Amino acid sequence: MTGGFHETTTAAVEPWLAAVLSVAGLATAILAGLALASFARRRSRSYLLVALALVALFARTVVAALSMTGMLADSWHHLLEHGLDLTMASLVIGAVYYARSVERRGTSEGT
Repeated sequence: MTGGFHETTTAAVEPWLAAVLSVAGLATAILAGLALASFARRRSRSYLLVALALVALFARTVVAALSMTGMLADSWHHLLEHGLDLTMASLVIGAVYYARSVERRGTSEGT
């Protein structure tokens, strides 16, 4: 099944790559969890957008791991990773824009 989700490869998994992905997965899962906890406490749209960006970062690590184990074809790997890059950048830009627009409204209303 060329280009499909379940295309397997016979390439051996490099131990250093598995170690890096494991550390990255753990670190991004912790960061995403902390960001979601911060959002739950603050209930701000900018906190939500940053938390979702960090969830997308974690998802990127999952995509890399699926590709490394042969569960995801290279074509899907690249499509999903670049899509997640776009998602992360958009969410961070949205968070900054929203935080700045709320800050400006709060400053102009207070004076």
